[in-house]
Amino acid sequence: MGKILAVALAAVSYTKASSPPGAVYIDPLQYNVVGANYTKWRNSSAIGFNPTNTAPPFIQVFDPSFLEVTGPSATIRKIASNPGFAFAHEAPIYVPDLNLVFFASNGGGALGYSGWYNNSVVGMINMTEVDLALSSTTGDVNIQVHTLNLSDTVQMVNGGTGPYKGDLLFVTSGRALLPPAIVRVNPSPPYNTTVLLDNFLGRQFNSLNDIKILPGTDIMFFTDPSYGWLNGFRPEPMLPSQVYRFDPSTGQVRVVADQFVHPNGIAFAPDGKTAYITDTGLFGGFLGTNQTLPATIYQFDVDPKTQSFTNRRVFAYIDSGGPDGIQFDTKGNVYAGCGDGINVWNDKGTLTGKFFTNSTAAELIFTKSGLVILAETTMYVTNIQAHGMTLAT
Repeated sequence: MGKILAVALAAVSYTKASSPPGAVYIDPLQYNVVGANYTKWRNSSAIGFNPTNTAPPFIQVFDPSFLEVTGPSATIRKIASNPGFAFAHEAPIYVPDLNLVFFASNGGGALGYSGWYNNSVVGMINMTEVDLALSSTTGDVNIQVHTLNLSDTVQMVNGGTGPYKGDLLFVTSGRALLPPAIVRVNPSPPYNTTVLLDNFLGRQFNSLNDIKILPGTDIMFFTDPSYGWLNGFRPEPMLPSQVYRFDPSTGQVRVVADQFVHPNGIAFAPDGKTAYITDTGLFGGFLGTNQTLPATIYQFDVDPKTQSFTNRRVFAYIDSGGPDGIQFDTKGNVYAGCGDGINVWNDKGTLTGKFFTNSTAAELIFTKSGLVILAETTMYVTNIQAHGMTLAT
C-alpha cells in the first residue's frame, strides 16, 4: 500500500510541476472502486468520462508520461467553427510545403447535408493564417475554410494521407451508383485528379473509409466498411467488410485482413512492422447503436513477405464512442479520434491522456503548428511538443 501511495503522490507532484495550464490529472486509483451509491454511472458511451466536471476543451492526464506528449505549455484553441455544418469530419492531410490542411465534411451523417443526391465537401485551412491569428490573441479564432472544386470522380471523400508523390491521396466512399475509389488530387488549383482504383476485379467496393501507405514503400492499404449503405448514400454492400492492399505499380489488389464489423481507421507504426485497424462496430447507421459491438483498436503484425496482417490482438477498447481515425507520433504513441475527443495510448496500450472536447472528434493530423483536431463543426489546434510520424511518400 505504501509503495502504491508513493507512486501516486509522485505522479501528482510531477503533474502539478510540469502540466500544461488547465490540465486535469485523473488518478486511476481513485476510480477503481466507486461504490453502489455512485451517482455518475455512464450508461451510454456517448457520455465522456469527466469526473472533475471540467469545462471542455481541456487536457486530461491519466499517466504522468502523457506530459512528454503535451509539454508544459500546451493549450487547446479553436481555429475554425461553423455550428450548423459538420465541415471538419475526416480525411485530414497536411502539406508542409504549403502549410495547408485539407479535410472533408461529414458524408451522410448529422449536419453533413450530403447523401444519395448530394456530395460531401473537401475543405482547406491555411495554417499560416492560423498562426498569425493565434499570435494576436490568447483566445480562440475563426479562420476561413476554403472549399475545393473537385472532379465529379471524387464522391464522398472519407479518408486521406500523404502527400503521396506531391499529391493528396484520398479514398472516397462513392455515392449512389458512383463507385468508391482511391484518387490522387493535386493540392494546388485546378486540383487535377487521377483515379487509381475503383473496383475489386469488376466489383464495386462498399464505401472506402481510410487509407495509409506502408512506411518505406508505395503500397497502399485501405479499409472498406458498409457505412455508405448504413448512412443511406450507397447501395446494399456486395463485399465483406475488409482491409485491402493495393500495389499501384502492378495493379494487384488483395485482402489482407477480415472478420471485422466495421473496419474504419488504419495506421502503421513508424517502423512499418505493426498495423492498427479501428473497428467502430457499435455504430450501425440506420440500424442504431449497439454498445456490445466493437469500439476497438486491433493490432496486427505485418508479415515481412506477404504484407498480410497476422496475429490479431486487441490494442485498446474505447470508453467513449468509437475509435475512428488513427495516427502515430515519432515516439510510437497512438492517437485516435473518439467520442469525447482525441485519446492517446503508449505503445503498450496504456491510456495516458486525452484532448477532451466532450464531443466526437473523428480525426486528427500533426502540423508544424501542433496537433489539429477535427471535431465536426469545429477545428482545434493544440501546441503539443510531440511530432507526428512522416506520412509523405
